[in-house]
Amino acid sequence: MQHEIVYRPSYSLAVIKLNQGESIIAESGAMVSMSETITLETKAQGGIFSSLKRAVLGGESFFQNTFKAERGPGEIMLAPDLPGDISTRELKGQPIFIQSGAFLACSPAVTLDTAWGGAKTFFSREGLFLLKAGGTGTVFMSSYGAIHEITLGQGQKYIVDTGHMVAFDEGVKYAVRTAGGLKSTLFSGEGLVCELTGPGKIMIQSRSEDAFLSWLLPKIPRKS
Repeated sequence: MQHEIVYRPSYSLAVIKLNQGESIIAESGAMVSMSETITLETKAQGGIFSSLKRAVLGGESFFQNTFKAERGPGEIMLAPDLPGDISTRELKGQPIFIQSGAFLACSPAVTLDTAWGGAKTFFSREGLFLLKAGGTGTVFMSSYGAIHEITLGQGQKYIVDTGHMVAFDEGVKYAVRTAGGLKSTLFSGEGLVCELTGPGKIMIQSRSEDAFLSWLLPKIPRKS
């Protein structure tokens, strides 16, 4: 499998070329176009229980689509729902945690599961569970806005607004707290933040869905 991300970072499109017999698993609705040599199979990946956990707790689709180049080599194009970036990560047994809604696609050998984030994430935008990607292969992640990657050293701390999180390595410690005191939490517009501690890489997005909705909703005319 070969891939290229084009039109970055605002309206990214993943162009994936499959050899005959190769396949890729994608979120429902992610397909933009594909060659006529590629077939589609929709199923609950990993069984009903695993799919239910991903859908209810991880914020992903219950059914996922498997695209396979059965009748010869071909290409498929994938894109996220929101205008933004696409990033890839090659997994070799080292899992990563992905925010709810950021998963786009993966190689068949990649495993997907939900992971308990602990009580510390109760008020986090990501909720109680994160999506855990492991195994071996390529993972495609999407964002709202551009994706920025930061590498943290041993013990290095970094603060990220919860609405801007995309993914982080398994070795990165994760805690949610207020941005400041009670007054700052209520009136600064910052709310809750993630305190991440290295070592490892973190990925953040340059825009926040929550911030956009907070700007948009008051401007929508209401019926009198």
